[in-house]
Amino acid sequence: MLFSSTTFLFLFLPIVCALYLLVRRELKDYVLLLASIFFYAWGEPRYVAVMLLTIIINYVGAILISKYKYKKILLLLTILGDLSFLFYFKYFNFFVENINELFGGHIDFIKVIMPIGISFYTFQAISYVVDVYREEVEPQKNIYKLALYITLFPQLVAGPIVKYHDVADQIEHRTVDFEKVTYGVKRFIVGLAKKVLIANTLGAVADKVFTQPIDQLDCVTTWLGAICYTLQIYYDFSGYSDMAIGLGSIFGFKFLENFNYPFISKSISEYWRRWHISLGAFFRDYLFLPLSRALALSKTYGKLVKVLGRKKANIILTFFVLAIVWFAIGFWHGATWIFMIFGLYNGFFIFIETVTGWNKNKKSLITTIAQHIYTILVFMLGLVLFRSETLSYACDYALTMFGFKCGTPMYHLIYYVDRIEIIVLIVGILCSMPLFNRMIDDTGKSQWRIGFVNLWLMALLVLSAASIAASTYNPFIYFRF
Repeated sequence: MLFSSTTFLFLFLPIVCALYLLVRRELKDYVLLLASIFFYAWGEPRYVAVMLLTIIINYVGAILISKYKYKKILLLLTILGDLSFLFYFKYFNFFVENINELFGGHIDFIKVIMPIGISFYTFQAISYVVDVYREEVEPQKNIYKLALYITLFPQLVAGPIVKYHDVADQIEHRTVDFEKVTYGVKRFIVGLAKKVLIANTLGAVADKVFTQPIDQLDCVTTWLGAICYTLQIYYDFSGYSDMAIGLGSIFGFKFLENFNYPFISKSISEYWRRWHISLGAFFRDYLFLPLSRALALSKTYGKLVKVLGRKKANIILTFFVLAIVWFAIGFWHGATWIFMIFGLYNGFFIFIETVTGWNKNKKSLITTIAQHIYTILVFMLGLVLFRSETLSYACDYALTMFGFKCGTPMYHLIYYVDRIEIIVLIVGILCSMPLFNRMIDDTGKSQWRIGFVNLWLMALLVLSAASIAASTYNPFIYFRF
């Protein structure tokens, strides 16, 4: 069930909100839990058992970790249990296909269909048991509350990845008031408009471009496709994150931000601190930092320091850790070589920036502008790779963008984009910058400005609802992750 579907907007959400706001405090968690399970079962009824089994494994694992002395072994077994589901459902096909291709084998197998949202709720489960192991939180004695954390429908299938220690207190104690509900409604409408009015519109343009053979595209058309796809994936995912944060606020939760205007970044490192923040924070807290500490204490690192000196040893350590982390980030996005290359591509630029001390010194205005251009170009080319089916297509597409390889266009530019889509493209570019970042914040605003914003949000809601009713094009890119 998509947030941007008529079923969700006009049936599921009103009923759940009404029940949640009307029942007694002690029943609110059960309303949310049942609604979340129903929400997931609507699209994936066969895989509800997998999610419930994940809950049981982590519930038992966390309690055992808190009680017995073999904590590391118990933690490892629990995480392996979580990752075994993720491996089977997300990566089994990939490994069997590659084994067949590598050894010329013909292993017959039933292709596994990946459950929606398994990457997100698996990481949340891992976050919980690691937080318990680190004694940052107490193990949840009430399995229904742990189930609520893992299954909570606002962020169940598409994030943001909510770490347990960030919401542990909110699960136990939270309030619902008029201010939170109104903010949540406004934030949800903004996210819905991002998804339906901008992402869907620009996604249709990007699809037209990327489905053409590369020898039938020219320089201008490839740039159009790359820009539209970059904005599509941004508004698609940030819109869903806005809707999730808004829904969380309606139900009394405060989720951390997942996007922070990434297109104003001056480096790829900064970009990833602003783009899909919850994913970056997860890999930082649960892979990058622990792996860096472990390797820094290893005998191998000590030998490198003696032979090469600490500075060069740190460079090697940084390269090795970033390679592992960004390979994992790419692999998290999908079980294809393209996604792994995408991860390593970003990791390479982050390594270069880390080693050279990028952005540490004050620079001139011209240098700052050049850094912005560099960042956008590097990330946009990365998304061309992300969108492409093969590496050769991505390389040919990039060469065409810069005029090194131009085909013979089959269609004029007007085939790909009309006047409405040009307007949406301009709006998308403008709204990707922090020009309207305090639009729904009522603090310090006069009544007429609040009224204007509310009227504007109502107009966005009507336009979004009309677009949903009139269109059958309503994809969501991150469902496949």
